[in-house]
Amino acid sequence: MEMESQVNVQHDLLDRETRRKKILRRSFLFFNCALLGVGTTAAPLLVRLYFVRGGTRIWLSTWLQTAGFPIVFLSILLSYFYRRKNSPEGSKAKPYFLTWGLFIASVIIGVLGGVGNYLYAFGAGKLPVSTSTLLLSTQLVFVAGFAFIIVKQKVTSYTSNSVVLLTVASLILGLQANGDRPNHESNKTYYTGFFMTLGSAAVVGIYLPLIELTYMKANQNVTYYLVMEMQLVISIFANAFSTVGMLVNKDFQAIPKEAREYEIGEAKYYLVLVMNAVLWQFYFLGAAGVVFSASSLFSGIVMAVCLPITEVLAVLFFHEDFKAEKGVALALSIWGFISYFYGEFKQSKQENPALNPEHDDSTT
Repeated sequence: MEMESQVNVQHDLLDRETRRKKILRRSFLFFNCALLGVGTTAAPLLVRLYFVRGGTRIWLSTWLQTAGFPIVFLSILLSYFYRRKNSPEGSKAKPYFLTWGLFIASVIIGVLGGVGNYLYAFGAGKLPVSTSTLLLSTQLVFVAGFAFIIVKQKVTSYTSNSVVLLTVASLILGLQANGDRPNHESNKTYYTGFFMTLGSAAVVGIYLPLIELTYMKANQNVTYYLVMEMQLVISIFANAFSTVGMLVNKDFQAIPKEAREYEIGEAKYYLVLVMNAVLWQFYFLGAAGVVFSASSLFSGIVMAVCLPITEVLAVLFFHEDFKAEKGVALALSIWGFISYFYGEFKQSKQENPALNPEHDDSTT
């Protein structure tokens, strides 16, 4: 009886620990989804605010998307001092966990991210937010496709249906260009922004599965501390890419003049720039955290869910036209999302996988 009682106590303790870890994983996933949601919803609005109130610098807008990397560095530094204080190793605690292989992979992903940031900034400068947001919804198509190729993510009939719907939505937007094009822009400029934005969605589609593949091939324990180290390197090299563009285009010298001429005032100009940098870090940190906690595909889903919210806010804040074609495109996009989510829900019920079996439970 005593032996049986001890076994029952051990089982109870194990169940409690399992529940605790599950709650921790879900809370961590929710936190990163919130970061990603805020970044996905608010950052495009601030980018457009920069342009519609007198900003003209594409490379500056690109640079701002990764200029907030010191926030990540500060988080890593604070985490390191916390580990030093609480680890049995004390001052001998490792200051970093990034290997050369992961560093090189992060550099490549960072440069790719820099290219995607430029494509996005160019499109954001030429298109209304409501249009660019609908175009960006195609990133779910690209994420699903490249996740299938790169990390062998399954593609269901629901995914295929979603791809068709989102593609048709983009075609509808392309066909109604004359009714959506700002008065001061030519058709050529509009379509350049149109395809640049689609290119940005395609880069996101490659970017997220590449991060997931890097985690899978790390050959070491992948913790969130390591994820932040990788994100720091990615942001630094993406920022270095845009810094070169800034220097060549002499954007740094142009900032004071542009600030003085900004429609809503010089102080608010700099506030817009700073908030751009902060919100984009929310976006990138949230995306990396969701990939770590779940998958690249789930990260794409969270982004896709937030895009209709950005669409509505753009119409409210910038008084953008919302004609019948955009309504049809939005309806098709939402239909595509629902189709995709339903397929994922059915598949998860059939397989009932663990939330994150590949990764360690540690988040520090």
